[in-house]
Amino acid sequence: MRKDFSPALTTALQQALQYLRSVDEKPVGPTASLQTLRQRLCKEWNQYPLAPESVVNDLVRDIEGGLNNSVNARFYAWVIGGSLPSALAADWLTSTWDQNAGLYTVSPASAIVEEAVGAWLKQLFRLPSQSSFALVTGCQMAHTTCLAAARTWLLKKQGWDVEQQGMSGSPQIKIFCGARHATIDRTVHLLGFGSQSIVKLPVDETGALDPSALEAALQESNGQPAIVLLQAGDVNTGGFDDFVALIPIIRKHGAWAHVDGAFGMWAAASPRYDRLTATMEQAHSWATDGHKWLNVPYDCGYAFVAEPEAHRASMSYQASYLTQQELAREPLDWNPEFSRRARGFASYAALRELGRSGVREMVERCCDCATQLVIGLGKLEGVQVLSRPMINQGVVTFHHPSGAISNEWNDRVIAEIAREGTSFFSGTTANGRRAMRISISNWQTSQEDVLQTIAGVERVLTRMRQSEQVTQK
Repeated sequence: MRKDFSPALTTALQQALQYLRSVDEKPVGPTASLQTLRQRLCKEWNQYPLAPESVVNDLVRDIEGGLNNSVNARFYAWVIGGSLPSALAADWLTSTWDQNAGLYTVSPASAIVEEAVGAWLKQLFRLPSQSSFALVTGCQMAHTTCLAAARTWLLKKQGWDVEQQGMSGSPQIKIFCGARHATIDRTVHLLGFGSQSIVKLPVDETGALDPSALEAALQESNGQPAIVLLQAGDVNTGGFDDFVALIPIIRKHGAWAHVDGAFGMWAAASPRYDRLTATMEQAHSWATDGHKWLNVPYDCGYAFVAEPEAHRASMSYQASYLTQQELAREPLDWNPEFSRRARGFASYAALRELGRSGVREMVERCCDCATQLVIGLGKLEGVQVLSRPMINQGVVTFHHPSGAISNEWNDRVIAEIAREGTSFFSGTTANGRRAMRISISNWQTSQEDVLQTIAGVERVLTRMRQSEQVTQK
């Protein structure tokens, strides 16, 4: 029996448009409690079918207040972008078309769209044209894809076929890094390297790796296979490793250079900031996100590898029931996922909507807004700037009205800002102190949003100081 999709989809369209029209009028953070959401959503499962449009309306009603309204231009937490109109529309169509993007024969258009996206992104990041690529769920799986290729490449040089022989008994691979994101540790676990393989090296105040320390560590390892993790955008400061100094050292010692560019790689789109990515193209692999600065819907990340043979060997699989052919690129040969959402459509739409100049303008505007916001907050009473933006990230901390440094007070301020509703930030720990991290990567964020945010934070601080004075009395 064929069903009419119109009622459910029309309802979803109306609800989506209503949400987008009213998102600026709602608190940016969630307002519903854990208990409330459980009461609404963890209900007894219905015995009989429900009309699809009723299910949609009930869902929208029951999750009310339970969303971080991260599409809002004043959402500054966790490096989360919004969704460009064309990318959101393409993502809707992706669900409508319901394509498995694992093989060309299963979805020809999905495979070719990915070819276009990969080529355009390599141009944007100035990566070697022969580099292979994969569209994955996010930067963690991009790291996993890249470091799987690194594992294959490094162990092959040691005479070990990891795809056939596995990791047990293989030469140990050391992983050298300065500051790193948690997704690296998860990748290390997934690939069987083990946490003990990570060697943390000294960094400067921005989190940048010390070249002399790296040189000494690689020299001491005496030819042991090694991966060096490099940062394009520290999660707190937005700082970059010095690729010009570091990558030649890595290559001299025969190690693998991997760039964690979850958001920072997008600096390559701007002549104002591309100096930060100078010689980045000489690394062996690169990982970044689409659902951050490109502003495509979750989930989307990109992996690039300068050694395509190692990349393919680490991912490819053939079987008699898989219809593979040689003329088109087979996504299955480059991805850790077998059945895959056709996320290339949203990326394709976003890149087309923005064009080269649009990506540049968005990156530069976000960086300008981040600087404006950090400087503006720094002028408020009780606020100290810990890190001014190099690109789109900054860090501030809040002093207790008494002047004391208090981690508890800092976290209370962040929570009160969320309750006030004008904006939303996340907390972090920087140099042993609790602080508030500022991240701007939403395509809609403007100078007016920044001014509204500063005014909202000032209201919160004034109210909290007055309350604290009353309490002290």
